[in-house]
Parts: sequence; C-alpha cells; structure tokens
Amino acid sequence: MNNKTLSIVSYITLIGWLVAFITGKKKADGFLRYHLKQGLGLAVFWLVLGIILRILMAVTHIGLLGILGFIPLILTVIGIINAANEVQKPLPLIGKMVEDKF
Repeated sequence: MNNKTLSIVSYITLIGWLVAFITGKKKADGFLRYHLKQGLGLAVFWLVLGIILRILMAVTHIGLLGILGFIPLILTVIGIINAANEVQKPLPLIGKMVEDKF
C-alpha cells in the first residue's frame, strides 16, 4: 500500500490506525506521519467523548445528547477527505491539539 492509502486507512477505527502504523513504519513520510497523528487523536477523542456522553446521558436522562456522538464520525469523514486529497490540514476541534501531542 502506498502512503496515501495508509493515510486513509489510519482514520478507520483504531484497528485501521494500527494497520497503517505497522505497515507504514518503514516507508513513512511526513504526510503519513501527519495523518497517523490526526487519526490517533481522533480515536482518543472518540473514546473520551463516548465515555463522557454515556455518563451524562445516565445522569441527566437526556437522550438528545447522543446526537453529539456523531461528531467523531463527521471528523472521520473530513480526515479521510483530507488524506484522499493529499492535504495536511488539521481536523476541526481537535487537529491543532493533536499536532503537538503525538
């Protein structure tokens, strides 16, 4: 697989990120590393947001909070589009934070 394909795969769940990380370890360029960072940050965000939303929905009994669970899905689509267009553009909401952390 080339780096563009691995960058796209890195956004598809944590398993996809692991596949992209392991497969692209030897031939990783700046483009792939950038999208691996964004994909890992997205996976962590997805996990943390899911936990917070479950706690809030259990405590407040407001089912409409579940709509916020679609935010990571939307960010995933944006990340895949960026990788497919070969653009190193940070994801909205979390992209700038992730660039320096991972």
